[in-house]
Amino acid sequence: MLTIEALKLMTPGFIFASGIVNDPRLYKEIVMWVAVRGGIYDWAIYYHLATHDNDYVSRYGDKCFAEAVIRELVPCTDKAFAMYRF
Repeated sequence: MLTIEALKLMTPGFIFASGIVNDPRLYKEIVMWVAVRGGIYDWAIYYHLATHDNDYVSRYGDKCFAEAVIRELVPCTDKAFAMYRF
C-alpha cells in the first residue's frame, strides 16, 4: 500500500511500481504501465504499448486519469492518492 511517508522517502523520478495489463479502460491492447514519483513527492502512472521498456513508458507514455484504474494498479491511502499528479 502506497503511503505519503513512502512517497517522501523516494527520490524524484523513481519508478516504484510497474506491470503489464490488458485493461480496455486504458487502451484496447496490452500495455506496460509504470508508477513514477514526481518532484515534490507527487506521483503519476504512465502507460504505453507493452513492446516498450519502463524507461520509455515513463518518458513518452500517456498519463492515467481514471481513479479506479489508478487505485487498482497502485493501492494507496487517501493521502497518497491526493498527491497523484492529474
